[in-house]
Amino acid sequence: MKTAQLQFGSGKWMIGDLPENFPAEKAQLVLAFGSGELVTNQTIFSSIKERFPIANIVSCSTSGEILHKQVYDDTVVVTAIYFEKATTQAVSVDISQSVDSFETGKKLMGMLSQDQLVSVFVISEGSFINGSELVAGFNAENPNNVPVTGGLAGDAARFAKTQVGLNTPAKEGTVVAIGFYGAGLLVGHSSFGGWDEFGKERVITKSVKNVLYEIDGQKALDLYKEYLGPYVDELPGSALLFPISLRTEDSSKNLVRTILNVNEADGSMIFAGNMPEGSKMRLMKVNFEKVINGSSVAATTTASMHENNKANLAILISCVGRKLILQDRTSEEVEAAQKVFGENTTIGGFYSYGELSPFNPGSNCELHNQTMTITTFTEL
Repeated sequence: MKTAQLQFGSGKWMIGDLPENFPAEKAQLVLAFGSGELVTNQTIFSSIKERFPIANIVSCSTSGEILHKQVYDDTVVVTAIYFEKATTQAVSVDISQSVDSFETGKKLMGMLSQDQLVSVFVISEGSFINGSELVAGFNAENPNNVPVTGGLAGDAARFAKTQVGLNTPAKEGTVVAIGFYGAGLLVGHSSFGGWDEFGKERVITKSVKNVLYEIDGQKALDLYKEYLGPYVDELPGSALLFPISLRTEDSSKNLVRTILNVNEADGSMIFAGNMPEGSKMRLMKVNFEKVINGSSVAATTTASMHENNKANLAILISCVGRKLILQDRTSEEVEAAQKVFGENTTIGGFYSYGELSPFNPGSNCELHNQTMTITTFTEL
């Protein structure tokens, strides 16, 4: 397995030369993560296609790009991958806002060949998809329980529109799934947050999918506001500082859920993933050192899945909420991961509107918020 990385920004290829030993004409897969303005640009896409003529090119808009130890805005980070033995298959569907997200996941998983399937990596539009339903669809069509990981495209901090592409410039309403095949391919995965829980545990008493109406029989928004103090006036933006820890009946670990919006009229709260009735929840608050260290925990867990083999490639997908909170310290969480993997692991990725990963090897994929989620690949 060999990798090469390029970067476009400020109107030019900032990193434009490929390593001499990289067989660009044979690369099977290219991941291009960048600003919406750039990944939708036909000229930039054509330039990538010209360099990697037979590769499946998967692109998405981001809330920030990750390259090695650094975080960038308004660039495109291109990671090209050549597998010596493993193979890949990429499929996509175009969806509208009225989409059934569960059926979308089922359909994509069904489009992938299951023979020798090792893992699936998903890049989804992030504006209107229900991430919880999407991963449930993938899980429903996953008879061999292979790991499903990935993320939802971002749009800086605008939350207006996201774009994803497969072998075309990125566009709105696309979901892509990449299947990886071959017995010699090791795939690691992990997701970790690092937030502090506080306050008493409460029960969700009324909800419809990702809309939360009542907690312990009280209007959800009224109860939530009691904890916010001076941050009440800054809703919904300040909600990024106080996500929710969610414990569902069918999950052994707590999920983190981000509040996307609030409805003052009926006292409800709209989340980035489903909030099932009967689930237990607690509020969370930021602990900067623990959030940054959470990236190291995720990297260490992922690296351990490769046993004695160093990861060739690590794809880091972190939540836009972490970036907005860490601000000038954002690169520290990428550096923390890089220290675990070392200089010989290629690192790329992006800041997202949602992260996809199982909690543990062999468990179902889950939608995460406010986490650093890492997928690693090593070819033996």
